Amino acid sequence: MKQSMPAILMSLIFISVYLLSLGLASKFETAGVKAFERPDDPINIAYFFIILIVVTVIILVVKIWMKEIIQVIILLAVAATTFTFFQATLLDILSEPYSIIASLLLSALIAFLLLIYPEWYVIDFSAILLSVSAVTIFGLSLSIPLVIALLIILALYDAISVYKTKHMIDLADTVVDLKLPVLFVIPHKINYKFRKQVGGLKKQVKRKERDAFFVGVGDVVIPGILVVSSYSFTASLMLSLSVIAGIVASFTILMIFVSKGKPHAGLPFLNTGAILGYIVSSLIFYRSLIGFTI
Repeated sequence: MKQSMPAILMSLIFISVYLLSLGLASKFETAGVKAFERPDDPINIAYFFIILIVVTVIILVVKIWMKEIIQVIILLAVAATTFTFFQATLLDILSEPYSIIASLLLSALIAFLLLIYPEWYVIDFSAILLSVSAVTIFGLSLSIPLVIALLIILALYDAISVYKTKHMIDLADTVVDLKLPVLFVIPHKINYKFRKQVGGLKKQVKRKERDAFFVGVGDVVIPGILVVSSYSFTASLMLSLSVIAGIVASFTILMIFVSKGKPHAGLPFLNTGAILGYIVSSLIFYRSLIGFTI
């Protein structure tokens, strides 16, 4: 039970992020927050992948000279993303320019807390906001066929980067050492002090008795894009809930492999679960791949 509790808590984070994303999708759409204007344009996948590669290269190269630069870049990205989240969610409560001012203050506060007090619950709260924003934005911006293509490509990329080149492990090692919200941190004990841990992910997973459980934000965001996309382009809540069920089921299978003590690529499992959730539920409830138009 002690070993399975972090996985259960992480499953609840998956579900919470996706339900929040579905609930806020209309607010983001009203606010005009989208990554791409044409959701069915295949070039969007190329843009997405190019950005991913560029960010990865920057982090892996810059860490050799000055890790603080990475910290500044990611904190600025966190501030920008959380600003978007607050601006979209506060529009119903505050009129402009008050909603903009409040969003700026709240996003600056989160970035400041991450800088001076990066405890695990601050990291996780920030990661949830980032995940909800990213899932919602890309889910509204990409059609179902493009999301499925993206999930397949990124699952292959994740497998290669973890098992072959291993640069994804180096990337995770760097961000854990800098205490940044690119990973969810689920402690085994409530009094765990993440901010006092020395070293990156590699050092922590080598310990015989692990103090915390780590899951990448990308492992939540990438499959979750299909949750919002399937709802946005079909208006079928049942379809989206089935995608969530597929992701959670595949996460459970992933945890069986992770429990053996080695890091594993999450996207091959999670993206497969998301896609199967969409295909199976679509065929059962609608007798066709609803929303799958090219």
